[in-house]
Amino acid sequence: MGLPVQVSARYQYSEPIFGVVTPGIIQDTFIHMAMENERYLSELCGEAGCFKDTRIVEFIFLLARKWSLTESATYQAVEIFERYTLKLLEEFSNLTLGKEEDSSWASLKAQVEDTYILRLVSCIQLASKFSFHYKIVSNKMVLKFLKSLGFSYTTEELLESELAILKTLHFQVNVPVPLAYVEVLLEVLGYNGYLLPTKELHEMCKRLLSLSYLLRNNIYDTLLKSSIESSSPSELQLAKFVSVKEDLMLLAVGVIGASSFLLNHEDWNQVVEYLNSTTGISLLSITEAVYAILKHSLGLGSTVDGC
Repeated sequence: MGLPVQVSARYQYSEPIFGVVTPGIIQDTFIHMAMENERYLSELCGEAGCFKDTRIVEFIFLLARKWSLTESATYQAVEIFERYTLKLLEEFSNLTLGKEEDSSWASLKAQVEDTYILRLVSCIQLASKFSFHYKIVSNKMVLKFLKSLGFSYTTEELLESELAILKTLHFQVNVPVPLAYVEVLLEVLGYNGYLLPTKELHEMCKRLLSLSYLLRNNIYDTLLKSSIESSSPSELQLAKFVSVKEDLMLLAVGVIGASSFLLNHEDWNQVVEYLNSTTGISLLSITEAVYAILKHSLGLGSTVDGC
């Protein structure tokens, strides 16, 4: 998903500058992102989110920090890898329909296993090239890192890896990232006079968002059990919950709500009401998301009013 030129202007520095875009543009961008989120959720496969495993996310986070990528590019790398791997899984499914020993399937499986780390690193490199700041990870940097892990790839193989990912995703790699939802929602709340997006609030949101990705399984496990009021969800309930786990708008309101709770507990209930009126997400859903994020990120979930 691409943002309008006027919106991208606010990202010309290392941190977004709130208040430089007209209210109309921000509102239109927010509506567009909400529609994109709904479209994405309507097209989810049952395995969505499987490749946001903590080990994968941590690997990407650490390598992105080593290469000085922005948070936006870092999350984009996670999303690119997730979508790419799901596409491969779809290919597996098509090849294994009654043909478990099929040579094509065996060949594809072996190829994925042999190039797993290369593809993961290529996703990070691609994300760096789509960053607004153009902090590009060079082939030299990638080759040096892969060599430190015992791999001997060439520049040509790096380019082939990037091309393989691009072709698999039909060159649709500029995907929505959760940080964009957080920042645009903060902008909308500020313009409507609800919640001024201060630097302190923005920093807290970024920290909780990164923790939410690293602690993803625990957070959503708590959210699932809370929503069904049971500690043993059925297969059907697990399947239906996939759309909740992939809902970027819900994650954004949860992160903003949790950050507001930590910074200004007295006004927290009012902030939740603002989030509810702005996004249409129910008060209960927002409160449960905030509770789960605080519980596993900071161990403070039990202190949230109303939970």
